[in-house]
Amino acid sequence: MNQVHKEQNRILDYLSNMLRSIIPVVKSKYFYYGILAVIAGAGLNFASESYLHNYMSEGKTLPMLSDLILDNLPFYNVSLIYDIFCLVPILLVLIYIVHKKDYSRIPMFLLLTGIFYIVRGVFIVLTPFGNPPMFNGSDPLFHGFSNYELGVYPSGHAGNVFLLFLLVKDKSYKWLIFICLVIVITALFLARGHYSIDILSGVFFSYAIKAFGEKHFPLFDLGNSKEPVYSKVL
Repeated sequence: MNQVHKEQNRILDYLSNMLRSIIPVVKSKYFYYGILAVIAGAGLNFASESYLHNYMSEGKTLPMLSDLILDNLPFYNVSLIYDIFCLVPILLVLIYIVHKKDYSRIPMFLLLTGIFYIVRGVFIVLTPFGNPPMFNGSDPLFHGFSNYELGVYPSGHAGNVFLLFLLVKDKSYKWLIFICLVIVITALFLARGHYSIDILSGVFFSYAIKAFGEKHFPLFDLGNSKEPVYSKVL
């Protein structure tokens, strides 16, 4: 019985410590700026895809491109794989933040993810390519995530996973996310989910956004500030 009480107390202490670490982050204005960036990015992507849908509804077409890599690969309908392994890194990051107590960088994770999708929302309209030939769309399990599967440049799948890979500091988690990235990119090629330029650009955009964010928005990493986190309140 004493052992059970000790275990319960240990769990309660752990949860209490975690809560004390999270509360200052939730009180920080940068946390909410990060959430707004994610909402803006998601909204802009939806608006851009809706624009492309209306564009095609008027009888216009989006060009399909030839691709050196895709043209020399067999086609396999493995869209379910790249969708699943695009979500796994998000779960890994949540586990990483709790496991490594990296709560102070949550606003930075949110901000850079939001910036990536804002940039993507602009570029898929600036460079409105059609989906690669033979692309069959996402697996029915994931159809509810997007009304229109339009806009390919840059790849949100590859870019988002690579961004999480860059942001995570622990080597073990980096390796796990890197494995997911390789699977996502391989599946995107085989299922014709993106052109080569979409995938590579998603990776380069993520690297640039991570460098830009850490240089110009260091306060979103609450651990960088010399002032107490508790003072950064709304």
